[in-house]
Amino acid sequence: MTKKLIDDCFLHDRDRLSHNDAIELLRSRLTPVTEFEHVAIDAAAGRVLAEEAVAMRPVPADTNSAVDGFAYRASDVARDAGTTLAISARIAAGHPISTAVPPGTAVRIFTGAVLPDGVDTVVMQEDCTVTLSQHGEPTHVTIPTGQKRGANIRHAGEDVAAGDVLLPPGTLLRPQDTAALASIGLGTVTCRKRLSVAIVSTGDEVIRAGSRPLGAGEVYDANAPMLTALARTAGAEIVDLGVWRDDAEEVRRRLAEAATRFDVILTSGGASKGEEDHMVDALDALGTRHLWQLAVKPGRPMSFGQIGDTIMIGLPGNPVAVFVCFLMYVYPLLRRLAGAPWPEPRRFQIEAAFEIAKRKTGRREFLRGTLIQSEGRMAVDKFARDGSGLITGLRVADGLIDIGEDVTAIRKGDLVNYIPFTEFGILDR
Repeated sequence: MTKKLIDDCFLHDRDRLSHNDAIELLRSRLTPVTEFEHVAIDAAAGRVLAEEAVAMRPVPADTNSAVDGFAYRASDVARDAGTTLAISARIAAGHPISTAVPPGTAVRIFTGAVLPDGVDTVVMQEDCTVTLSQHGEPTHVTIPTGQKRGANIRHAGEDVAAGDVLLPPGTLLRPQDTAALASIGLGTVTCRKRLSVAIVSTGDEVIRAGSRPLGAGEVYDANAPMLTALARTAGAEIVDLGVWRDDAEEVRRRLAEAATRFDVILTSGGASKGEEDHMVDALDALGTRHLWQLAVKPGRPMSFGQIGDTIMIGLPGNPVAVFVCFLMYVYPLLRRLAGAPWPEPRRFQIEAAFEIAKRKTGRREFLRGTLIQSEGRMAVDKFARDGSGLITGLRVADGLIDIGEDVTAIRKGDLVNYIPFTEFGILDR
């Protein structure tokens, strides 16, 4: 039975949380909410492993040749001169022989073929001289000097030993992980079901791109397609619930209905406390709001709560704030709810190619950063304009520059924390 979230487990007594406090609150209290299902190995990349994968047999299963060449006993070959041996057998991959190799002979062997009893070394074919019969068949091989005993052999179990735990539960499976799982014979694996996430946009001024020409005061919805793509990088299944009007009763009704169908509801817009911003009020009326207002820029008015067992996340309306809040809070939250460990992004110390003469302290700030070459070294520059509605800054950026709450100024050459977008599964250019 999947463990559900408890309404009061996020209680705190602060009106505005710092970035680190918000992360700690979410990371320490969230638990997986998805059930298990069997997934074919060729469809398992990007899924979360639900049960440990144990190797029931070694990989490789048999000691085999790593090259095309000739297998022989090292003791049969002189150390200081080439030695010619009769070829007593031919072994291809998938066609092992059951008899031992006679002393003083070699066998023709191909990559992946099981090494027979009686030999301990393989020499590559291009290093040998082969004598042919009058019919063109190889009869003898001359082994050159300088060959190392045991060369070019892959030993049984050298990759994985029988009984090894290959991957633990909670592993986010990568393509190379599926190769490892297939190598121990697993055609299907038990994974967590994908998290079901509803995407909602709000606002009377918001219309979907391609639906019709803009009217006076209207804007095309940039958030929904961006959030859909971002949530998919977190492994979620997405349902788009469209644009909800700025009507308190409609928002409450539709939010209540969505809470019966999805693991997570992800909204953009309506997250503040203006007269036409109804999401926070609807959440308060239907469930429990655990946090609202973060000491971060951009993205201060972000709400997080639950309606029954459904998590509701209210993001700001400006695209840059939506993007930053998703990466820093929603992406790891979705991963954790889906059964993976909380994925804290790595921060790399890189020289700043920009200056900030004076900045307001007391809040975490995430700037859009682009990697450049400066005087032969890697540096990061910030997007020139800081507006949270400027999607261009997201397009040209390679990652986020993470500025701590106590930083008062930044000079060129200072080391700053840089988080590449690839930390969140976003492809690099």
